Amino acid sequence: METQNLQTIPAPPSLIKSLLAGFDAISNHLELIVFAICLDVLLWFGPHLRLMDLIKSLFTQLTDFPELQSGEMDATLEFSQQAWLLFAERFNLVSMLRTLPVGIPSLMAVKSPLESPFGNPWLLEASSFSAAGMITVFLIVIGIILGTLYFLAVSQTATIGKLQWNTALNQWPWAILQVFLLSLFFIGLLLAISIPLSCLFSVLFLSGLGLEKMSLILILIFGGLLLWWLLPLVFSPHGIFVNKRTMWISVRDSFRITRQTMPTTGLLILTCFVINEGLNYLWKIPSENSWFTLVGIVGHSFVATSLLAASFNYYRDADSWLRVAQT
Repeated sequence: METQNLQTIPAPPSLIKSLLAGFDAISNHLELIVFAICLDVLLWFGPHLRLMDLIKSLFTQLTDFPELQSGEMDATLEFSQQAWLLFAERFNLVSMLRTLPVGIPSLMAVKSPLESPFGNPWLLEASSFSAAGMITVFLIVIGIILGTLYFLAVSQTATIGKLQWNTALNQWPWAILQVFLLSLFFIGLLLAISIPLSCLFSVLFLSGLGLEKMSLILILIFGGLLLWWLLPLVFSPHGIFVNKRTMWISVRDSFRITRQTMPTTGLLILTCFVINEGLNYLWKIPSENSWFTLVGIVGHSFVATSLLAASFNYYRDADSWLRVAQT
């Protein structure tokens, strides 16, 4: 009887097996990469909604304050203005369609192109910060809705080996609700981290450290806290899509799985990061106005979708293994 029980315990989750299964699943369902391709094509050829004029007017108003006329504050303000204007030159508000933790992957959301084979894109400026805020909320909502359908389709392909659009569409409304709740949970978590960091920033500012040193210290602290908090939450969306669990149960299961499989899970996350980011350098080699960029868009869409499928496959195996092993 003891031998029979041991034989029924599934094998522990395998990194290599999950990666191969993920790439194999997407190779058999290439239509799934259309989600990411369409988003990248929109961000490349579509209109760019920018905040350049708003940021310029904001810094113009700041320079009118007498309190900011000292030499040190002038230098700090000029440095901040140059950094923000450099950011605003490439930032496209439409890229907010790329949502996290659930969303459609995008190469162009990171690359932020200013040119295309058809020339410069149509540039639109937001009329006010309030209008930009409302547009941002609208784009994020649309991104979450479309990203939820994308995750549903990829999870089906990865876990059952076939794509059932009728089932995915029926589950879509319930999954959207759970993803919105998960997004609110992550926003609350980030706010909880940012409050003590803002206090720390005030202390560092009063200590007389330069802006560059303060920025470096804050980046290191914030990055460390994010890694410590978010690593156990890496599978928070997976329970919603694989096992149809509610948001809170999915978050709880993510803690349980990552705690019990930390060495393999950590290696999976590192491997996916290295593959995705390493290949991104290859996809970004063609210039923005070259049609060869389409090759990069297709390649990125395939790799990112395959890695997502691999994570779903790994989560399913890890969850099954733990449930049997702990009984």
